[in-house]
Amino acid sequence: MTLEDLRVFVACCRTGNLSAVARELSCTQSAVSQHVRRLERELGVALLERRPRGVAPTEAGRVLLEAVEHGLGHLDQARRRLGELARGEAGTVRVVTGATTVRHFMAAGVQAFRAARPDVSLEFRTENSSRNCVRAVLAGEADLAWITIQGERGGVEQRPVARLPWRLAVARDHPLAGRAAIEPGDLAGLRLIRLPAQSTSGAVLEAWLAAAGVDAAGPASVADWDTAVLLAELGVGAAVVPATPGAYAAHASLRLIPIPALPRLTVGWAARRWSALSPLTREFADTIAAAP
Repeated sequence: MTLEDLRVFVACCRTGNLSAVARELSCTQSAVSQHVRRLERELGVALLERRPRGVAPTEAGRVLLEAVEHGLGHLDQARRRLGELARGEAGTVRVVTGATTVRHFMAAGVQAFRAARPDVSLEFRTENSSRNCVRAVLAGEADLAWITIQGERGGVEQRPVARLPWRLAVARDHPLAGRAAIEPGDLAGLRLIRLPAQSTSGAVLEAWLAAAGVDAAGPASVADWDTAVLLAELGVGAAVVPATPGAYAAHASLRLIPIPALPRLTVGWAARRWSALSPLTREFADTIAAAP
């Protein structure tokens, strides 16, 4: 049997008239009858009974009609959904990020995307390192990962979005708070708040500090840059942090001082294969990249 056989059968039950179905489908009454007979041969039961004014489903026909109407409804819904996905009108975008990424890099982009695509679902998953974000993409648990880009990563394609300068975060009353810029030698002897070793951005910073001869010991270790900045503002220590978009501008008791000698930190997207992403997912990634 075919889907067309089932659709014709449903039409016959609804109208109760083979001629009307033939006119509706722009075919002959004989063709309509052939669809029904093919179903009856395959199922081994009569599905329609003739009456003086048309046809009606038999008991077997009513059983099939109930099942087919339910199934065809789901199939039609699935076809519409697949069409929406193909045209980029609906679907789900799955993103894996660090704990503070949405706040610092995606807020404006998410708002713009939601305004343009209100029927699209956004799923965000949080991981504590770029390595784990990439693993989630490779495992098929996310479509896109926002990561620190540091060299090639096997199995994914990377797309840089921003290159972030570094800042020294200190409280307003810190001895270095009045500086216009910080040199590597200025960091010697500071109590630096650090990120965990598994953090890619933290590892980049550690390597640079080691090359500059700066001791890595510090008063605290934190899971994200926001916490490092907060502790610096509270006077616990100083923190070398990337200058994320719009970050910490309203903190009256905080100073963020440029460190020009430190190479910028590159961040952006990772996906298994960019060309295999859905149109919606690519649109989301582009919207985030283009947002201020």
